[in-house]
Amino acid sequence: MVRKMFGTDGIRGLANKFPMTPEIALKVGMAAGRIFTRGDHRHRVVIGKDTRLSGYMIESALVSGFTSVGMDVFQFGPLPTPAVAMLTRSLRADLGVMISASHNAYHDNGIKLFGPDGQKLSDERELEIETLMDNGLEDGLVAPENIGRARRIEDAQARYIEFVKRTFPKHLRLEGLRIVIDCAHGAAYRVAPAVLWELGADVFAIGVEPNGMNINQEVGSTAPAAMIEKVKETRADFGIALDGDADRVVMCDEKGYIIDGDQVLALIARSWARTGELKGGGVVGTVMSNIGLERYLAGQNLKLVRAAVGDRYVIEKMRAGGFNVGGEQSGHIIFSDFITTGDGLIGALQVLAVLAEERRPASEAAHIFEPAPQVMENVRLKRGEPLSDAKVTSHIKDCEARLNGHGRILVRKSGTEPVIRIMGEGEDEKLVRQCVREIAQVIREASA
Repeated sequence: MVRKMFGTDGIRGLANKFPMTPEIALKVGMAAGRIFTRGDHRHRVVIGKDTRLSGYMIESALVSGFTSVGMDVFQFGPLPTPAVAMLTRSLRADLGVMISASHNAYHDNGIKLFGPDGQKLSDERELEIETLMDNGLEDGLVAPENIGRARRIEDAQARYIEFVKRTFPKHLRLEGLRIVIDCAHGAAYRVAPAVLWELGADVFAIGVEPNGMNINQEVGSTAPAAMIEKVKETRADFGIALDGDADRVVMCDEKGYIIDGDQVLALIARSWARTGELKGGGVVGTVMSNIGLERYLAGQNLKLVRAAVGDRYVIEKMRAGGFNVGGEQSGHIIFSDFITTGDGLIGALQVLAVLAEERRPASEAAHIFEPAPQVMENVRLKRGEPLSDAKVTSHIKDCEARLNGHGRILVRKSGTEPVIRIMGEGEDEKLVRQCVREIAQVIREASA
């Protein structure tokens, strides 16, 4: 069987439209609650969310679902996704839930689930939940005296702040550094500036005025121009831009040049290999990781293992190969010594730790390799499955042949949006750009 609602990062869609309706959220709570009820102890689930207006609606429905099957609910309010993963383990919860659509606009929302180990659920577990949602939920309703209770946890943000600070080396401080932090009007709008300030930095915060409908709007990791402008305006030493749920980060140096996830992997791999902290003999990236990263690591006698796009697939490769550093070009960076999922703030702190240790500005230390030209284009689907169209597949093969081993083409369906993502990479940027443009046009025609 194939999952119908769960994608690469939980369930996601337009708020108040299938599958992001209160009815579906209620069923998710009932089904997941039943599956993660183990033993005779009082079962608990923790719920965090970002700042979207629809979060109130989805949260209330989830609470109803979980309490109806006998689970107690701890509600955190606005808190980053990685904080929910961490607190699921810390509070010995049976299940963790994050209500967020990550980097999407406010009108979307989503539901991400974490097991008691703080790991995102496997495809098999998600399919199990979907199957139960379609069959006999009423059988799991508990007697009136066993209905769960719900309460808000007031110190969740403080717990996370202290946890993140402990990942920064004790012998280092951020005194004297001017840092811009863009919180995307999202889940980290309180905790991220607090962490940086408490570690000694002079903090310039933007994207910290959520109103329910401005999350990711011209701010955050998908709109880094706001961060860059603020860095230049304040003459800051470093810029950090998080996405709506703060599991993703994009950074920039004091000159405003972007430091993406691939550069972060290279920087940390080099530094941690020297200190003996790097495990697995390299790092895990994705099929989107730039070939420049692969070449750089090879020159350092380190390897790049590629996973499918999605941080949980990166994590699966990390666990299988014994790696402790992995991530995506887009800014999901995972440090498994600290946490079970991508954490934008922890990722930024590890980069800052290297800069502080080496006593070099970001413009010198954080641009490790020269990336190969990479061109990307998204095609929004109107209907059908164009990737199975003979003309589309034939054109992709033709473009690969034209690159003649000096580049690559990657065409994939997004797991979070109804779009086809096309990536071309190679030494001849003009040819790569032409191939991507041609493939996009053929896909549009096949989907029309």
